Amino acid sequence: MNSLKDIVSKKQNKGLRGVITIPPDKSISHRSLIFAAQTGARVKISNFSYGADCRATLEVIKALGCEVDFTDERTLILNAPKSFNAPDKVLDCGNSGTSMRLLSGMLASRNFNSTLAGDESLSKRPMKRIIEPLGLMGAKIKSNDFKAPLEIIGAKLNPIEYFSPISSAQVKSCILLAGVNTSGVTTVYEKTLSRNHSEKMFEYLEADIQTGRDEKGFYTKIQKSKLVPKDIEIAGDISSAAFFMVMAAIAPNSEIIIKNVGINPTRTGILDVFDKMSVNYEILNKNIVSNEETGDIKVSYSPNLKGCEISGEIIPRLIDELPVIAVLASAADGQTTVSDAQDLRNKESDRISSLVCGLKKIGVEIEEKSDGFIISGTNKNLKGGVEVETHLDHRLAMSYFTAGLICRDEILIKDFNWVNTSFPEFLELFSKISE
Repeated sequence: MNSLKDIVSKKQNKGLRGVITIPPDKSISHRSLIFAAQTGARVKISNFSYGADCRATLEVIKALGCEVDFTDERTLILNAPKSFNAPDKVLDCGNSGTSMRLLSGMLASRNFNSTLAGDESLSKRPMKRIIEPLGLMGAKIKSNDFKAPLEIIGAKLNPIEYFSPISSAQVKSCILLAGVNTSGVTTVYEKTLSRNHSEKMFEYLEADIQTGRDEKGFYTKIQKSKLVPKDIEIAGDISSAAFFMVMAAIAPNSEIIIKNVGINPTRTGILDVFDKMSVNYEILNKNIVSNEETGDIKVSYSPNLKGCEISGEIIPRLIDELPVIAVLASAADGQTTVSDAQDLRNKESDRISSLVCGLKKIGVEIEEKSDGFIISGTNKNLKGGVEVETHLDHRLAMSYFTAGLICRDEILIKDFNWVNTSFPEFLELFSKISE
């Protein structure tokens, strides 16, 4: 595991080559615990992500009465109680917004009270987006001006039809997790479809759920259901794979294969961008694992990258990948414009402002917008020779590391240890393709 606080990234002259297996998908790992905990039975979970964020969810589930035994570092057996125990302590979500938002939905309909808290960063992140719809269902949640900690007063909820003002998988999942324990039909509408891992897992565990699209938008309808215990295997994380995919595309003489990557269509916006920007890639060995699509992704050095427009319905499908897509755009010919991505300002950091500041220091021609940024990507050899701040944000840290591979002079990345919240294996995997 990487524990270095500051690290150096520098130009790769001989290219990156090899085959790696990417860590498990964090979004699905969170959900595997939360959903399995509601089966009241034994569930085996394979290829689980053991980053700090998913460990936070794991500890909360254990505090509610689930017994968890690891048979190896990636496989666990979860024995869920018939009903949750009332927690005797504050439930600590660490830095994980996914944990806090999804668990709020699960806990709101219980017959006990609970409090969800987090670290300094998580305590600044917006929770109104889940407090309001849960409140419409009858949930009672006390907060610090719509921020954590959240004190949840258990209550019997009512179903609602909710039109989400933002396309957010966390908001949608929160409402569905409340709805699966609420009599009647709970419906969530979205203008654009956000990632659908929760819907996929509800289907896999045989909940009464319907998805589709009508004149109002994309909908998901769920009724009170008893989830059927089934073993869950987790696909590799395309958000983690994205950094290595971009590395191979921008570093000359590179060709890598990333095994067992989740290619759920609601998550593959980055592949659509690759098509627009003329990245050399292909998907091999497609498969279905626990109702999720997977495949091996092969990416080669792409010398003829082109700038493009990124906006609208694609944004929810690549919101986490936008920082490293900005690095890709810096190596492309022409202008890349990102719009409709204002929710980047509500991540672990204000990712728009922080990213623009960091990439400017490295030598990228980038201009900040209220809902994104504009990159003039004519410089395939960035100057580097600077220090950059991660702002306690793991995705910025890994994006800067990726940019360092095409910098003339090495860059020093401060507080790189924040990568451990999501991807503790990052440097180890990089070493395998850079030897």
